[in-house]
Amino acid sequence: MLRMIAGLETVTGGRILIDGKEVNGLMPKERDIAMVFQNYALYPHMTVAENMGFALKLAGRSAAEIADRVKRAASVLDLDPYLERKPAALSGGQRQRVAMGRAIVRAPKVFLFDEPLSNLDAKLRVQMRSEIRELHERLKTTTIYVTHDQTEAMTMADRIVVLNRGNVEQIGTPREVYETPVNLFVAGFIGSPQMNVVSGEIAGRVGCASIGVRPEHLSVSRGGEGWSARVVSSEYLGSDVYLHAVLDDGTRVTARVGGGASFAAGEAVALAPLAEHVHRFDQAGRRL
Repeated sequence: MLRMIAGLETVTGGRILIDGKEVNGLMPKERDIAMVFQNYALYPHMTVAENMGFALKLAGRSAAEIADRVKRAASVLDLDPYLERKPAALSGGQRQRVAMGRAIVRAPKVFLFDEPLSNLDAKLRVQMRSEIRELHERLKTTTIYVTHDQTEAMTMADRIVVLNRGNVEQIGTPREVYETPVNLFVAGFIGSPQMNVVSGEIAGRVGCASIGVRPEHLSVSRGGEGWSARVVSSEYLGSDVYLHAVLDDGTRVTARVGGGASFAAGEAVALAPLAEHVHRFDQAGRRL
């Protein structure tokens, strides 16, 4: 999809419009877009400043303009101390900021991000998510961001497009996609841990093939009302505990309970879904 928007892939149907103008027939350099790649794609023999200003140099911009744009972008991305360093002397997060800076200096109409955080460790990914979001708030430039990490999508997006084998399953805000998934694919894809899906028959629901309940919408009790289940294991995360259990029919489910809860493996429990948060799906997996 990004390659088609960038003009690197032939479009066989449909139209691509940037700023209201169809660009299907335009060469990549005529589309006014900038891409940030997964592997940074920096020139190892160039300094940070040279990497950031290279596209402007190719475009024939003056040395003064290039220096000014690079300086401004470096200030936005906290790269000022590293402008004379080579990429090999930078951390992964710093290299990613250089790749972003190279895109920013061009002041394009559209930014294309191709899984830019996948090569970073967990701590850096969290930091960079925040930095990219803040950068977008400042620049206000349309950004299309491709990711397989649904946490990135939920925390960074204004609108999410959920794709499945090239088909658009749902478009909406993170809240819309999370709270009202249109089908079982979206319900299972968005959310971590993913939504629990139980057959309508087991759930006692007439008129639907299956129901979905988020882990945080299952209450757990000993001897109370609800689905009969047996604890398999639990994961203590401090403020929360993820309780993994199996229903009488063998369906595995996960409940999120408070960090003070303690359940032993093999213990019998009752799981009760909160009625207002139950999602119902038909035989084809579509939301009812």
